[in-house]
Amino acid sequence: MPRHYRSVMGTREQGHRRPAAVAASVLALTVSSALPSVAAPDEVTYDALGDSYASGAGSGPLGACGQSEAAYPERLDARKKISLDDDNTCAGATVQTMLETQLVGLDDAELVTVTIGGNNIGWSQAIGACLAYDEETCEWAVGQSTWAITNVLPPLLDTAYAAVHASAPEAHVVVTGYPRLFSPEFGDYAVTGTPLVATVSEQQLLNAGADQLNAVIAAKAAEHGFQYVDVTEKFSGHGVNAPDAWITGAQDMVPFHPTAAGQDAYAAAVTSQLDPRSLR
Repeated sequence: MPRHYRSVMGTREQGHRRPAAVAASVLALTVSSALPSVAAPDEVTYDALGDSYASGAGSGPLGACGQSEAAYPERLDARKKISLDDDNTCAGATVQTMLETQLVGLDDAELVTVTIGGNNIGWSQAIGACLAYDEETCEWAVGQSTWAITNVLPPLLDTAYAAVHASAPEAHVVVTGYPRLFSPEFGDYAVTGTPLVATVSEQQLLNAGADQLNAVIAAKAAEHGFQYVDVTEKFSGHGVNAPDAWITGAQDMVPFHPTAAGQDAYAAAVTSQLDPRSLR
Protein backbone atom coordinates (compact mmCIF):
# COMPACT_ATOMS: atom_id res chain seq x y z
CA MET A 1 0.00 0.00 0.00
CA PRO A 2 1.39 3.46 -0.90
CA ARG A 3 2.66 5.50 2.05
CA HIS A 4 0.27 8.44 1.38
CA TYR A 5 -2.75 6.12 1.38
CA ARG A 6 -1.91 4.72 4.83
CA SER A 7 -1.55 8.26 6.06
CA VAL A 8 -4.98 9.21 4.76
CA MET A 9 -6.52 6.07 6.24
CA GLY A 10 -4.92 6.89 9.57
CA THR A 11 -6.40 10.37 9.42
CA ARG A 12 -9.82 8.98 8.62
CA GLU A 13 -9.66 6.47 11.50
CA GLN A 14 -8.63 9.18 13.90
CA GLY A 15 -11.48 11.28 12.58
CA HIS A 16 -13.96 8.53 13.43
CA ARG A 17 -12.62 8.39 17.01
CA ARG A 18 -12.41 12.15 17.53
CA PRO A 19 -15.91 12.71 19.03
CA ALA A 20 -15.21 10.13 21.80
CA ALA A 21 -11.80 11.65 22.53
CA VAL A 22 -13.30 15.13 22.73
CA ALA A 23 -16.02 13.90 25.08
CA ALA A 24 -13.45 12.26 27.32
CA SER A 25 -11.37 15.43 27.42
CA VAL A 26 -14.39 17.55 28.33
CA LEU A 27 -15.37 15.09 31.06
CA ALA A 28 -11.85 15.08 32.50
CA LEU A 29 -11.76 18.88 32.49
CA THR A 30 -15.15 19.05 34.21
CA VAL A 31 -14.16 16.58 36.94
CA SER A 32 -10.77 18.26 37.39
CA SER A 33 -12.31 21.71 37.85
CA ALA A 34 -14.81 20.32 40.36
CA LEU A 35 -12.11 18.92 42.63
CA PRO A 36 -10.42 21.22 45.18
CA SER A 37 -6.79 21.97 44.38
CA VAL A 38 -4.33 20.48 46.85
CA ALA A 39 -1.07 22.39 47.07
CA ALA A 40 2.09 20.74 48.34
CA PRO A 41 2.67 21.83 51.94
CA ASP A 42 5.37 24.42 52.44
CA GLU A 43 8.26 23.65 54.73
CA VAL A 44 7.84 24.72 58.33
CA THR A 45 10.37 27.25 59.64
CA TYR A 46 12.09 25.68 62.64
CA ASP A 47 14.40 27.01 65.39
CA ALA A 48 16.16 24.87 67.99
CA LEU A 49 17.05 25.90 71.55
CA GLY A 50 18.77 24.11 74.38
CA ASP A 51 21.85 22.50 75.85
CA SER A 52 24.29 19.79 74.78
CA TYR A 53 21.58 17.13 74.54
CA ALA A 54 20.06 19.22 71.75
CA SER A 55 23.31 20.45 70.18
CA GLY A 56 24.48 16.88 69.68
CA ALA A 57 27.62 16.93 71.84
CA GLY A 58 28.65 13.30 72.12
CA SER A 59 27.27 12.28 68.73
CA GLY A 60 30.15 13.12 66.40
CA PRO A 61 32.50 15.88 65.25
CA LEU A 62 31.60 19.11 67.00
CA GLY A 63 31.39 22.63 65.68
CA ALA A 64 30.88 25.88 67.54
CA CYS A 65 28.97 25.51 70.80
CA GLY A 66 29.31 21.73 70.66
CA GLN A 67 26.95 21.40 67.71
CA SER A 68 26.98 18.23 65.64
CA GLU A 69 25.45 17.39 62.28
CA ALA A 70 24.09 14.28 63.97
CA ALA A 71 22.04 16.31 66.47
CA TYR A 72 18.30 15.72 66.61
CA PRO A 73 17.40 19.17 65.17
CA GLU A 74 19.33 18.19 62.02
CA ARG A 75 17.67 14.76 61.94
CA LEU A 76 14.25 16.32 62.48
CA ASP A 77 14.90 18.75 59.65
CA ALA A 78 15.62 15.86 57.28
CA ARG A 79 12.62 13.77 58.29
CA LYS A 80 9.65 16.08 58.59
CA LYS A 81 9.48 18.63 55.75
CA ILE A 82 10.88 21.09 58.25
CA SER A 83 13.50 23.73 57.47
CA LEU A 84 15.94 24.29 60.33
CA ASP A 85 16.37 28.05 60.18
CA ASP A 86 18.29 28.81 63.39
CA ASP A 87 20.13 26.25 65.50
CA ASN A 88 20.81 28.24 68.67
CA THR A 89 21.62 25.21 70.83
CA CYS A 90 24.86 25.27 72.81
CA ALA A 91 26.65 22.75 74.99
CA GLY A 92 26.70 23.78 78.62
CA ALA A 93 23.65 26.00 78.32
CA THR A 94 21.64 26.68 81.42
CA VAL A 95 18.22 28.28 81.52
CA GLN A 96 19.93 31.61 82.21
CA THR A 97 22.37 31.43 79.27
CA MET A 98 19.61 30.26 76.96
CA LEU A 99 17.65 33.36 77.87
CA GLU A 100 20.69 35.57 77.33
CA THR A 101 21.92 34.17 74.01
CA GLN A 102 19.47 31.86 72.25
CA LEU A 103 16.21 33.75 71.78
CA VAL A 104 17.35 35.86 68.82
CA GLY A 105 15.65 35.40 65.48
CA LEU A 106 12.64 33.45 66.72
CA ASP A 107 9.96 35.87 65.55
CA ASP A 108 9.36 34.02 62.25
CA ALA A 109 9.56 30.52 63.70
CA GLU A 110 6.61 28.18 63.20
CA LEU A 111 8.21 25.39 65.24
CA VAL A 112 10.60 25.65 68.19
CA THR A 113 12.16 22.79 70.15
CA VAL A 114 13.57 23.30 73.65
CA THR A 115 15.80 20.95 75.66
CA ILE A 116 16.94 22.72 78.83
CA GLY A 117 17.20 22.32 82.59
CA GLY A 118 19.73 19.54 83.06
CA ASN A 119 22.59 21.97 83.75
CA ASN A 120 20.66 23.80 86.45
CA ILE A 121 20.40 20.95 88.94
CA GLY A 122 23.96 19.72 89.58
CA TRP A 123 23.31 16.50 87.69
CA SER A 124 26.91 15.98 86.53
CA GLN A 125 28.09 16.24 90.13
CA ALA A 126 25.56 13.63 91.19
CA ILE A 127 26.74 11.22 88.50
CA GLY A 128 30.36 11.77 89.54
CA ALA A 129 29.58 11.15 93.20
CA CYS A 130 27.77 7.92 92.40
CA LEU A 131 30.70 6.68 90.33
CA ALA A 132 33.42 7.63 92.80
CA TYR A 133 31.91 7.06 96.22
CA ASP A 134 29.71 4.70 98.17
CA GLU A 135 25.97 4.37 97.87
CA GLU A 136 25.29 6.63 100.86
CA THR A 137 27.23 9.47 99.24
CA CYS A 138 25.49 8.78 95.94
CA GLU A 139 22.11 8.99 97.61
CA TRP A 140 23.05 12.30 99.23
CA ALA A 141 24.28 13.77 95.93
CA VAL A 142 21.18 12.65 94.04
CA GLY A 143 19.11 14.15 96.85
CA GLN A 144 20.81 17.51 96.32
CA SER A 145 19.90 17.38 92.63
CA THR A 146 16.33 16.34 93.24
CA TRP A 147 15.95 19.16 95.76
CA ALA A 148 17.04 21.56 92.99
CA ILE A 149 14.63 19.89 90.57
CA THR A 150 11.77 20.53 92.97
CA ASN A 151 12.71 23.94 94.34
CA VAL A 152 15.03 25.72 91.90
CA LEU A 153 14.07 24.53 88.45
CA PRO A 154 10.30 25.23 88.25
CA PRO A 155 10.50 29.06 88.43
CA LEU A 156 13.42 29.02 86.00
CA LEU A 157 11.39 27.02 83.50
CA ASP A 158 8.45 29.38 83.98
CA THR A 159 10.71 32.29 83.02
CA ALA A 160 12.24 30.41 80.10
CA TYR A 161 8.98 29.18 78.60
CA ALA A 162 7.34 32.61 78.95
CA ALA A 163 10.31 34.17 77.15
CA VAL A 164 10.15 31.59 74.34
CA HIS A 165 6.47 32.32 73.84
CA ALA A 166 7.11 36.07 73.81
CA SER A 167 9.92 35.65 71.26
CA ALA A 168 7.97 33.24 69.02
CA PRO A 169 4.29 33.94 69.73
CA GLU A 170 3.00 32.07 66.67
CA ALA A 171 5.24 29.02 67.03
CA HIS A 172 4.32 25.50 68.06
CA VAL A 173 6.77 24.75 70.89
CA VAL A 174 7.99 21.23 71.62
CA VAL A 175 9.80 20.62 74.91
CA THR A 176 11.81 17.41 75.21
CA GLY A 177 12.88 15.57 78.31
CA TYR A 178 16.09 13.68 79.05
CA PRO A 179 16.87 9.95 78.80
CA ARG A 180 17.73 7.67 81.66
CA LEU A 181 21.49 7.19 81.49
CA PHE A 182 21.68 3.66 82.85
CA SER A 183 20.17 0.24 82.18
CA PRO A 184 20.37 -1.50 85.59
CA GLU A 185 19.13 -4.76 84.08
CA PHE A 186 22.64 -5.23 82.67
CA GLY A 187 24.36 -5.04 86.07
CA ASP A 188 26.95 -2.69 87.51
CA TYR A 189 28.57 -0.07 85.32
CA ALA A 190 32.34 -0.28 85.86
CA VAL A 191 34.69 2.15 84.11
CA THR A 192 37.51 0.09 82.64
CA GLY A 193 40.92 0.59 84.26
CA THR A 194 39.57 2.75 87.08
CA PRO A 195 37.92 2.21 90.46
CA LEU A 196 34.85 4.06 89.25
CA VAL A 197 31.64 2.07 89.37
CA ALA A 198 27.90 2.68 89.53
CA THR A 199 26.14 -0.22 91.18
CA VAL A 200 22.68 -1.33 90.18
CA SER A 201 21.24 0.48 93.21
CA GLU A 202 23.09 3.67 92.35
CA GLN A 203 21.90 3.47 88.76
CA GLN A 204 18.34 3.16 89.99
CA LEU A 205 18.79 6.26 92.16
CA LEU A 206 20.08 8.24 89.19
CA ASN A 207 17.34 7.00 86.88
CA ALA A 208 14.72 7.96 89.46
CA GLY A 209 16.25 11.44 89.55
CA ALA A 210 16.00 11.65 85.75
CA ASP A 211 12.34 10.66 85.98
CA GLN A 212 11.72 13.42 88.50
CA LEU A 213 13.47 15.95 86.25
CA ASN A 214 11.29 14.90 83.31
CA ALA A 215 8.12 15.09 85.38
CA VAL A 216 8.83 18.71 86.36
CA ILE A 217 9.72 19.68 82.78
CA ALA A 218 6.56 18.01 81.45
CA ALA A 219 4.33 19.73 84.01
CA LYS A 220 5.77 23.17 83.30
CA ALA A 221 5.54 22.65 79.55
CA ALA A 222 1.85 21.79 79.92
CA GLU A 223 1.21 24.88 82.04
CA HIS A 224 2.57 27.05 79.23
CA GLY A 225 0.63 25.25 76.51
CA PHE A 226 3.70 23.57 75.03
CA GLN A 227 3.91 20.01 73.75
CA TYR A 228 6.10 17.69 75.83
CA VAL A 229 7.92 14.77 74.22
CA ASP A 230 9.21 12.01 76.50
CA VAL A 231 12.33 10.23 75.20
CA THR A 232 12.63 7.71 78.04
CA GLU A 233 10.96 4.82 76.23
CA LYS A 234 13.04 5.32 73.08
CA PHE A 235 16.24 4.86 75.13
CA SER A 236 14.94 1.84 77.06
CA GLY A 237 17.59 -0.89 77.10
CA HIS A 238 20.26 1.42 75.65
CA GLY A 239 21.83 2.98 78.74
CA VAL A 240 25.57 3.52 79.10
CA ASN A 241 26.11 -0.02 80.43
CA ALA A 242 23.95 -1.77 77.83
CA PRO A 243 25.51 -3.93 75.10
CA ASP A 244 24.03 -1.54 72.53
CA ALA A 245 24.63 1.73 74.39
CA TRP A 246 23.17 4.97 73.03
CA ILE A 247 24.85 6.96 75.82
CA THR A 248 28.55 7.81 75.75
CA GLY A 249 30.76 6.34 78.46
CA ALA A 250 32.63 7.98 81.32
CA GLN A 251 35.89 7.95 79.35
CA ASP A 252 34.51 9.42 76.14
CA MET A 253 35.34 13.01 75.18
CA VAL A 254 31.79 14.07 76.05
CA PRO A 255 30.61 11.58 78.70
CA PHE A 256 27.02 10.62 79.44
CA HIS A 257 25.45 12.15 76.34
CA PRO A 258 23.44 10.62 73.50
CA THR A 259 25.49 9.03 70.74
CA ALA A 260 24.50 9.41 67.09
CA ALA A 261 22.04 6.54 67.63
CA GLY A 262 20.75 8.36 70.70
CA GLN A 263 20.18 11.52 68.68
CA ASP A 264 18.29 9.36 66.19
CA ALA A 265 16.13 8.23 69.11
CA TYR A 266 15.46 11.85 70.07
CA ALA A 267 14.46 12.66 66.50
CA ALA A 268 12.25 9.57 66.30
CA ALA A 269 10.50 10.51 69.55
CA VAL A 270 9.70 14.00 68.26
CA THR A 271 8.81 12.78 64.78
CA SER A 272 6.32 10.25 66.13
CA GLN A 273 4.34 12.99 67.88
CA LEU A 274 4.62 15.85 65.42
CA ASP A 275 2.61 16.46 62.23
CA PRO A 276 3.88 19.52 60.32
CA ARG A 277 0.48 19.92 58.66
CA SER A 278 -1.01 20.77 62.04
CA LEU A 279 1.49 23.56 62.64
CA ARG A 280 -0.25 25.98 60.27
